[in-house]
Amino acid sequence: MAGPLAARLAPALDALTTLPPGGRCGVPDVTARDVWDAVPEPIRTDVLDRAAAELARPAPPLLASDWARTFRDGERGAYEGRARALRERVTLLVLAAVLTGEVAAADEPAGCPHLDAAADGLVAFAEASTWCWAPHDEHTAGRGELLPDPDDPFLDLGAAEVAALFAWADRALGPHLDVRLPGLRRRLRREVELRVLGPYERVRDWHWIGADGTANNWNPWIASSVVAAALLLCDGSRGGDEGERRARLVVRAVHDLDHYLAVLPDDGGIDEGIAYWFAGAGRVLELLDQLADAGGPALDARDLPVLAELLRYPQRMHLGGDHYVNVGDAPARLGGGRPWQVVFRWGALLGQPETAAHAVAAAREAGGIADTGGLGRSLAALADRAWCRAVTAPAASPAFPVEAPWLARESWLPRLQILVARESAGSTAGLTLAVKAGHNGEHHNHLDVGSYWVAVDGRPLVVDAGRPAYTARTFGPDRYDAWPFRSAWHNVPEPGGEQEPGAAYGAREVDVSLDAQVSALRAELGGAYPAGLVARWEREVRLERGGPAVVVEDRWAGRRGGPVLLRHVLDGRVEAGEGWATVTAPDGAGLRAEWDPRAAAAVVEVRALDDALLRQSWGARLTRLTLAVAEPADSGRIAVRWSRAH
Repeated sequence: MAGPLAARLAPALDALTTLPPGGRCGVPDVTARDVWDAVPEPIRTDVLDRAAAELARPAPPLLASDWARTFRDGERGAYEGRARALRERVTLLVLAAVLTGEVAAADEPAGCPHLDAAADGLVAFAEASTWCWAPHDEHTAGRGELLPDPDDPFLDLGAAEVAALFAWADRALGPHLDVRLPGLRRRLRREVELRVLGPYERVRDWHWIGADGTANNWNPWIASSVVAAALLLCDGSRGGDEGERRARLVVRAVHDLDHYLAVLPDDGGIDEGIAYWFAGAGRVLELLDQLADAGGPALDARDLPVLAELLRYPQRMHLGGDHYVNVGDAPARLGGGRPWQVVFRWGALLGQPETAAHAVAAAREAGGIADTGGLGRSLAALADRAWCRAVTAPAASPAFPVEAPWLARESWLPRLQILVARESAGSTAGLTLAVKAGHNGEHHNHLDVGSYWVAVDGRPLVVDAGRPAYTARTFGPDRYDAWPFRSAWHNVPEPGGEQEPGAAYGAREVDVSLDAQVSALRAELGGAYPAGLVARWEREVRLERGGPAVVVEDRWAGRRGGPVLLRHVLDGRVEAGEGWATVTAPDGAGLRAEWDPRAAAAVVEVRALDDALLRQSWGARLTRLTLAVAEPADSGRIAVRWSRAH
């Protein structure tokens, strides 16, 4: 049975057989000087300065010894980091070659440094044994070998990334590559065919399609790359009816994408976290843009009902600055490399001006507005005059002003069971509360049922650490051996033991109340813990605007025994005494926690951070404040009140 997207587009998909490759595309090639010469000077200067710095460095090599480390010691970052750096290098140099329009004849020894270096990077990928990231390559693992076989490719995220890079480089620089390096474009097509399009067409049980209802960001990530490669590279150069094949590949990708759309909740929530919105949901929007560009109104499905809510997810998770509510494996600070131009364009398309405003503010905050996490995205951003004007216009207020129309007083996502509430709509000033219920079988799950965040003036102080760098063990049975994934390092109770992984372990009886005075979430958390550990654990987390304060009340009954601990992960300088604790950020923002000193005693532990990803969000350390309940009984109650520290 066809899903909503396939059913919607079926009558028009056959028209793809008659379209010239890339004939209607939102990104013109390098010869469209009216587009590329109009890119505003601040953006042009930024790209060319960064390209000059890149040319001064050697290209990162792709080493077999790095790739093999996944199997030797579990380290996957060494190879993936080099592959990412090479993709980013090629992306930047392609952008510079497009902006300058440089070209030289094939027999000229010099004259186009960006174009030549971009071609070198493309050839380096073409000559690599694999584009697949080692932890994903089931073929190599199945053979018991440590070297990938070029004749047995595995289609994963890494392969999809390079295929998209080749497709967009060919689209943007094709006329100049024909002059400067004849034969390169044919090589690009050969490699994409052997490593991506051929395997995608032959194999129909790729796990990432998610036909069993488990689709995640892999699905649109790979599908969008396949569609780009099919539309831009299936041009008849290989002989046969490439138009028919192009249509066949796109139809298959549309059917696959429906598996992802089927698992999206109608509230627009993404359980993988804010960073993975751009990897999954954001790529859905880009794929739909590609189809609309290629086929016109008949292939324009950008009004599917779920998309408007999906588009609002990033703004709903925003705390302030570059801080976001980071469920799952998302970092607490987004940083650069996010395609905010996609959010901006879709905000205008769907009539959501507050969404477009958030996108502009987020891009200004991140800096490097052409650094959008991929070549296709970056080219589209540079070619979008409305976007370029928006992000380079003189700002009458800071990038994240006090008045921010995307900041609702509260956002409740009932399917995801996440509540975000702030003191006043449109402002980061004061306290912001985020709290989640959910279950422990979510994508990129942490053991965090019942956890919460508290921010002061947009700066989170009661926090979620986020994820460390991935290793070969991250997505296996040993995932929860890493401390950032465990419930002991989330803001949850510990009624004699930690939470258990799996969808069966989750919150029950979830309820919210939303009004002008109080926004609150209540849930029974006992089901998140091992069977028999505690019969009931009721938690209510509420933002009281009259105080203002965040109050957390825990009640339990039928506990088996052992200590009762309330965990809190804090970012800042922490001090504690009898019945109180404070956490203060370097900028002076502070929170004070208060509780009945007879009920619990505070224990403060500082955790030094040696993981590069965690340090990007938090610096050198995080602190855990544990309230150990005095004389814990089978039943009891404790409340903690958080307020601004003066």
